[in-house]
Amino acid sequence: MKTSVTQVCSLWKGMVIKMVKYTSGSELPVGLGLALEQYNAMDHFFSLSAETQQQIIDHTQTIQSKNEMLNYVQSIVTK
Repeated sequence: MKTSVTQVCSLWKGMVIKMVKYTSGSELPVGLGLALEQYNAMDHFFSLSAETQQQIIDHTQTIQSKNEMLNYVQSIVTK
């Protein structure tokens, strides 16, 4: 299944709105943000303590692929 430019723009727009709502100026890696959005997990992520959020963000620096990021986010959500 291919994603159209319109779908990508819509996803980015929604993600940016949610990130502005939640982050209060904190930086969220784009890949993590997209994966959180795909799993509808933004609320879950931002309900975690700041320390836990930072640990997750730090771990994402070691992730090499989209699938690995999606698997990681899924593991966070299902804990």
